[in-house]
Amino acid sequence: MGRILVIGGYGGFGARLTRRLLAAGHEVLVGGRSADKAAAFCAGLDRAEPVVADRDQGIGLVMARHRPDLVIDAAGPFQGSGYIVPQACVAMGIPYLDLADARDFVCGIGALDQQARASRVAIISGASSVPALSGAIVRRLAADLSQVDSIAMALSASNRASAGKSIADAMLSYIGQPVRLWRGKRWETVHGWQELRRESMLVAGTGLAGRLVGIADVPDHAIVPDALPGRPAVTFRAGTELDFQMASLWLLSWPVRWGWLRSLLSWRRALMALYRASARLGGDRSGMTITLKGRSGDAGIERRWTIVATNGEGPEIPTLAAEILAGRILAGHATPGARHAWYELEPEDFELLFAKLAVRHETVERALSPPLYARVMAGRFERLPQAVRALHDVHGDDGAAGEGTVERGSNPLARIAGWLVRFPPSGTYPLHVSFAERDGVETWTRHFGKHRFRSTLSQRGARITERFGPLRFAFALPSDDQGLAMVITRWSAFHLPLPRFLAPRIEAREWQDNAGRFRFLVAIRAPLIGMIVRYTGWLMPVWE
Repeated sequence: MGRILVIGGYGGFGARLTRRLLAAGHEVLVGGRSADKAAAFCAGLDRAEPVVADRDQGIGLVMARHRPDLVIDAAGPFQGSGYIVPQACVAMGIPYLDLADARDFVCGIGALDQQARASRVAIISGASSVPALSGAIVRRLAADLSQVDSIAMALSASNRASAGKSIADAMLSYIGQPVRLWRGKRWETVHGWQELRRESMLVAGTGLAGRLVGIADVPDHAIVPDALPGRPAVTFRAGTELDFQMASLWLLSWPVRWGWLRSLLSWRRALMALYRASARLGGDRSGMTITLKGRSGDAGIERRWTIVATNGEGPEIPTLAAEILAGRILAGHATPGARHAWYELEPEDFELLFAKLAVRHETVERALSPPLYARVMAGRFERLPQAVRALHDVHGDDGAAGEGTVERGSNPLARIAGWLVRFPPSGTYPLHVSFAERDGVETWTRHFGKHRFRSTLSQRGARITERFGPLRFAFALPSDDQGLAMVITRWSAFHLPLPRFLAPRIEAREWQDNAGRFRFLVAIRAPLIGMIVRYTGWLMPVWE
C-alpha cells in the first residue's frame, strides 16, 4: 500500500479513481485547485486527505511537503499541456502516472526517458482507455497474424456519464481541427468529429445499436502503425449517446475546419449549458469496440472486441489501467523510464476489475470473404497478372503509388461534368490511390498531386458497380492472362435507370507492364459532348 497524490482527485474521472485506490487500501491525497471541493469530497472517506494542488503552479512545493509515493494526474485536459508535473516527479524521484488521452502529450512523454532512468522512476502516460486498454486489446487481437491491414476503434459514452470542464475542453479542442491519420499506406489529414458513421457495440447480440461516432484524435493514431506488422491503418472515433448532440457538434466542426473559428473552446459555456439541459435524456450504457482486419497466411481474418457497460459504470473503465499500474509501481514492479502505456498491460490484467463492474465483453472472429474483384470474377481472378491481382487484394485498407497523366475534354459541358466528379486538370502528377474496404464495399480515393476524387465499388451479382455521387455504373469484367477490362452494362442516377444510348462511352483496362507494374487506362466520352477525361499511368503497392 502507498501514499498517492491524485491531482484532480475530486473531478469526473479522478473521483472514481480515488475511490478505487482507497478501496484497494491506499492512502490518497486528493488534490485540486479548490480546498473546499477537496474537503467536501474527502468528508467521510477513510485515508483520504484534501490537498490544494494546482498542476500548473506550485506543484513541486506540494509534492515536497507531502512526499507521496506516487503521483497520478487525473486533472486534464492534456491537450496543449506541458510536462510540469512529470518533470517535477523526475526531479524528486517520485513515480508518475496520468490518465491522458492527448496524442501529442502521451507520445511526447519519452523525451523524459533518459532523466527518468537516471532517477530510477517510472513515468507512464496514457493509463486510461487509450492507449493502455486499447493497446492491450489490439496486441492480443494481432498476436498470431502475419499482417494487420486495418484497425477501427469506436467509443460511445452514456449521456449520463460525467462531462466536466476538463472532458469538455479535451473534446472541444480537436473538433474541426486537423487530425493526421495513417490510411492507404500514407499519412493524410482529416478533421475532428467529421466522417460520422453509425457503429453498433454488441455483446452476445445485445448492447448499443447504431451509435453515431466521429473522428477523435488519440495517441493510438501515432503509436499503432509502427507497432504491428503490415503497418495498418488506424482510425479512432468517439461519440455521445444522442444523435442531435452529435449532429450539432458535426455542424459546428465545419466553421473550425474552414478557419472561421479558431476552436470551439470559446463556446464551452454555452455548449455545457445545452448538455446539462439534456442530461436526463438517454440511458446509462456506454461501449467501446475494436475491429482488426488482418491475414494469417493468405486467409483474411476479422477480430472484433467489444465491451458494454451498464448502470452508468462506463466512466469507471478509463480509471482501471491507472489502478493496476499504481499497484505495480508501488510494489516495485515497474521498469524505470518515461513511456506511454500502450505496451504496459495485457487483457488478463483487467479481468478481475471488469468482474466487479456491470460490464460485459467478448471477442468474436470471422473469416473474411475474398476481396471484391476475386468474388466477382471467381476462378478467373487467379489467372490475372500478379500486379493486377495484388492491387485488388484489399482487406480493410491498402495503398498504391505511382504516376498518372490526365487529359480533360475542352467542351464546356465536358468541363462541367469533370468538375462535378472532381477530375483533376490536364497534366502529369505523382499518383497515390487509397483503398478502404468495409463490409465488402471498397472506396477508392485517387490523389493526382493535390487533386482528389473518389468512387465506391461494390458487387451486384457478377458485376462491379462503381458509384460517383448519385451516378452508378455497372461493369462486366472480361479478362484473360494479360489483364482485365471494364465494360459498362447499365447506369443510373439517384437509383433511377437511364437509357443505354445516353450512357457515357467508357474504356477501362488494367494490365501488367514489363517492369512488373500495374498499368491502367480510363477514357470517358459522352454523346454530343465528346471526351470528358482520359487518365492513364502506373501504380505499385506501398510496402511500408
